[in-house]
Amino acid sequence: MSKSKDWWPSSRAGQLAMASKWVEVITPNAKAWKIDAEDVKTFGKTVEKARLAFHEVQNEETCTPVAKEKCRVAFSDLETAARAFKKQHLTIPPLDSSIYVSLGLKVPDKKPTPSGTPTAQLAVETYLEGKYELGLRLIYINGSPDDPANKSFRVFYSVVAHGETPPRDQEELHSSFSTTQKKKVIQFKPTDSGKTCYIAAQIENNGKKGPWGPITSAVIP
Repeated sequence: MSKSKDWWPSSRAGQLAMASKWVEVITPNAKAWKIDAEDVKTFGKTVEKARLAFHEVQNEETCTPVAKEKCRVAFSDLETAARAFKKQHLTIPPLDSSIYVSLGLKVPDKKPTPSGTPTAQLAVETYLEGKYELGLRLIYINGSPDDPANKSFRVFYSVVAHGETPPRDQEELHSSFSTTQKKKVIQFKPTDSGKTCYIAAQIENNGKKGPWGPITSAVIP
């Protein structure tokens, strides 16, 4: 697997810490760095909404199914806002590497991306993470983990209710996300509890796809 990783943290606590750091560091420097103050303010409101939702689910007295769903939506919105903000405002140049480090980001690697087609194959192992959540581990079952063509992983999945027809093959897994991490958590809706999630994965490299891994399944808690 390539040493480069997705810059967005995998845990909610980590995501909140990074986003809060951005607001703290950028706000007094927005003018000097030519970042629109209104964009910083709007991003700050999204961060604060996620913070309040996170604290609500951390408190046993307020951790209800509704609060958990609000938190899921708030952090989904936070990730969307953070990725858009970074793409628009946090680039080198015009920012320099020291600013990147102050924001908790790694300086971009200038080496060219390997262009080979992945040949390794992944299996997915699941584990219980929390209510309405499934943890995933991506494990190599064929090929070399060190192949430079192993740039990222794409996880495909579908949620199937009792009595519905399960997917016949990987092509019928309709939802997907990309990650560079071999351990990930999928968050579902409260209404998905008790349904079965079918999952498979592929390795990707700039649109070039490796072979499918086997389908696995797990009941959503």
